[in-house]
Amino acid sequence: MERAMYFLDQKDMPTHWYNIQADLPEPLPPPLHPGTKQPLGPDDLTPLFPMGLIMQEVSTERWIEIPEEVQDVYRTYRPTVLHRAYRLEKALDTPAKIFYKYEGTSQAGSHKPNTAIAQAYYNKQEGIKRMTTETGAGQWGSALAMGCVLFGVELKVYMVRISYDQKPYRRILMETWGANCVPSPSPDTKAGRDMLEKWPDCPGSLGLAISEAVEDAVTRDDTHYSLGSVLNHVLLHQTIVGEETRKQMEMADAYPDIIIGCIGGGSNFAGQFLPWIRDKINGEKPDLRIIAVEPESCPSVTRGLYAYDFGDAVGMAPIVKMYTLGHGFIPPPIHAGGLRYHGMAPIICHLHRLGLIEAVAVHQTAVFEAGVRFARTEGIVTGPEPCHDLKVTIDEALKCKESGEAKTILIAHSGHGHFDLAAYDAYLSGKLEDYAYPEEEVKKAQAAMPKV
Repeated sequence: MERAMYFLDQKDMPTHWYNIQADLPEPLPPPLHPGTKQPLGPDDLTPLFPMGLIMQEVSTERWIEIPEEVQDVYRTYRPTVLHRAYRLEKALDTPAKIFYKYEGTSQAGSHKPNTAIAQAYYNKQEGIKRMTTETGAGQWGSALAMGCVLFGVELKVYMVRISYDQKPYRRILMETWGANCVPSPSPDTKAGRDMLEKWPDCPGSLGLAISEAVEDAVTRDDTHYSLGSVLNHVLLHQTIVGEETRKQMEMADAYPDIIIGCIGGGSNFAGQFLPWIRDKINGEKPDLRIIAVEPESCPSVTRGLYAYDFGDAVGMAPIVKMYTLGHGFIPPPIHAGGLRYHGMAPIICHLHRLGLIEAVAVHQTAVFEAGVRFARTEGIVTGPEPCHDLKVTIDEALKCKESGEAKTILIAHSGHGHFDLAAYDAYLSGKLEDYAYPEEEVKKAQAAMPKV
């Protein structure tokens, strides 16, 4: 039998992030100022971000060097392992070869530290003493709490209320790393107070939590805002995942026919597939399939409009062109909290618009069924978000069984589900329900989008 795990030496860890903007067939539509609706310049972003990150946001350089101080922290958990899922393949009786790059071995249990560490570093370099952010399921808030404490930066996290209630251990993890975590909507900001006045029991949304964190940041001189997905520089930092995977797949003498990952804001999946899609763009691998998976309850790419919209709920964040359900969208309280965003990373939307990637939406009961199957074969209890990958991977592997094709499938596995066992309990006890977001609610939210 071939090896089941592929390790890289630390000396082989990538020293540069890959910037897809250097190789896009068409440039990204420019982000717009939320007030003037004119194209944003670097100076417009200085109230929110350090210049080091702003320049990465707009850069078209193909390779951007990872600072040694960031590499030093990366080495505490990177390179991560590439696995061959032999037991899952056997259980499915499929000729497909299934590989998964597992990011759950970081201290925070996910891929999120790859950008959290970098963002904390660049803010520290600029003399910023305090940062604010939002978090859905708590993965991002946990990772940034870790990054901030390692670089000596204070952090306040606005956590979507439903996740704050569903996942108390994520809050405790953030607080253990020194962060101040509050449920959103909160009484601490005007955006939060306004929502609580209209809807005292509001379950919250990522868009609203972003509004609170942005408002907090722009009203203080010592504070910057940090986003854990969507933005170009965030996707850039995650490409260390795909760059490592390319080296490991060479060790396995394999190249993917299909790459599958979940999307909420898109950073995890983009971090895996962007280093591969350049082979598709330049014509070396034209048949490479890249499949993004989202929940039926928050179907931004599969049912959203491709249009300019605010990145937050109240219109303080930049206006970007993306697939959107409308910035006023309040998602249902499904368990995949990290996938409950109204829009999608502009880079991912652009690539989908160009026909270079696919998108599908799936229901959460089938997602957890796949997660349980993976746990009972590969042994890893997967977070609700990457369980979406597993569902579509199993579907594709069973198609290979029917056709007899031995395709190679690569999964972007973003993290473990140790803090999500209540969701597994709901599934195992038959209490988990599917939810498809009503079309009329989507249209209502989209009606309030900015006129650009």
